[in-house]
Amino acid sequence: MASYTHEEFELSQKHEDILGERALLLLQMEAHYEQQKAKTKQQCLMSQAVKERNAQILKDLQNAERNLQTKQLLHPDIINLETHYWASVERKLPEWKQYLPGKGQLPVSKTA
Repeated sequence: MASYTHEEFELSQKHEDILGERALLLLQMEAHYEQQKAKTKQQCLMSQAVKERNAQILKDLQNAERNLQTKQLLHPDIINLETHYWASVERKLPEWKQYLPGKGQLPVSKTA
C-alpha cells in the first residue's frame, strides 16, 4: 500500500510538472502572439505609408507629364538663331582649336 501512495505521489508530481510546463508554454504562446500582432500592426502602418508615398509619386509624375505636354515650344525665330549659332561655332572651331585650354595663348586684341 505504501508503494501505491508513493506511485500516486510521483504521478501527482509529474502531473504538476506537466501543468507547470503547460502554463509556461501558454505564456510563451501568448507573448509570441502579442509580438506577432504588434509586428502585423507595424507592417500595416508601413504598408499604408508606402501606399501614400506611391500615390504621391504617381501624382507628381502625372503632373510632370502634363507639364511636359503643355510646355510651350520655343518661338521659331529663337530656334533659327540657335541653329545659326551652332553652325557658326562649328565653322569657327578649327580656327580656335589651337587656343583651347592647354594648347596655347588666346589671341589678344590690339585695340585695347
